[in-house]
Amino acid sequence: MLGLPVRAYAICIVLGIVASCLIMEYRLRSRGVARWASLDIAVWAVPFGIVGARLYHLATSPQDYFGAGGDPVRAFYIWEGGLGIWGAVLGGAVGAWLGARQLGLPLGLVADALAPGLAVGQAVGRIGNWFNNELYGKVTTLPWGLEVHDMDRSNPGHATRIDGQAVTLPDLYHPTFLYELLWNLGVALLVWLADRKYKFGRGRAFALYVMAYTVGRAWIEMLRVDEANHLFGVRLNVFTSIVVFLGGLIYFLVVRGPRAYVVPDDAPETEPEPAATGDVSQVDVTAAAASPSATPQGYQVVSESRFQAYRRTGILPPDTPADMAEEIAAGGHPVERDPAGPAGMGEALLATGKAAGSGREAPGGDAEPESRGDER
Repeated sequence: MLGLPVRAYAICIVLGIVASCLIMEYRLRSRGVARWASLDIAVWAVPFGIVGARLYHLATSPQDYFGAGGDPVRAFYIWEGGLGIWGAVLGGAVGAWLGARQLGLPLGLVADALAPGLAVGQAVGRIGNWFNNELYGKVTTLPWGLEVHDMDRSNPGHATRIDGQAVTLPDLYHPTFLYELLWNLGVALLVWLADRKYKFGRGRAFALYVMAYTVGRAWIEMLRVDEANHLFGVRLNVFTSIVVFLGGLIYFLVVRGPRAYVVPDDAPETEPEPAATGDVSQVDVTAAAASPSATPQGYQVVSESRFQAYRRTGILPPDTPADMAEEIAAGGHPVERDPAGPAGMGEALLATGKAAGSGREAPGGDAEPESRGDER
């Protein structure tokens, strides 16, 4: 196109990023974030994620680029494949943290909003492995076995040709990238349904994504036959999956808290004064609250009840001790304007401490059997 090569692998990666952003955008809005904040976060997360993904691949397969016969320049050829999801998540998390910090949003809220979208984005990106003729598995006799081309090592990205015909390897092979694609879609559905029921907060939906993904990645990894470094005879990524799974499990079990909802820092707390000339010109604060279009200067974490009231009326009701306890448990730092005064703040902190010590959630915690989900 216009003299520039179009890489199907790169197109799949871009489409995966778009899918992730759209899903995250929808979920961020349902939590009170202004429109298109996902793009503000993506401009940080995507570059960091791509760099992290490539660095992980280079660190775990250095011989392909820096060993004997390697070509260091090819380290920059990401269209040939070689993006490690572990590095992508780590690098993307750093970028997302920077983007969330710029917007004044808790990272846990952003991570939970992203979780199912990230799994969908990975699924879309896996289609690129088919175009690149890579990441297939062992020989199989299953009816969905994959025909694999013999790739020309002297002409990366192209199949070996004899008399103009592409050469294929004998037998059929497990389409492991397809297995992971389907697994990722299942992970996205699991996280979405579980988060809808339990209203996870503090990054726990993301931790669930991590656990579910790594379980699938471990067994799929053991089917693959592409070149990889091994540890004790086992592919390195299998150990990585186990370690990351344990990290996600520990986080999920240790960290507790209700879902965070946010409103602008300057959300009105009282009805606007009527105009001197009557009601000819009135500001529709309800519509503004329900459909925020401009990015606010900052956000404040509020309880679910205050958030819903603000969406209905455009007025943020005052904090009660129960609201403040929920906001603190969700990771917020409510301003000290509690109508009950210092005693109210003390009661809120005491309620939060009791909930943490007894293993029960503070008001608005994860387990709410009658919860209505985040899509309203």
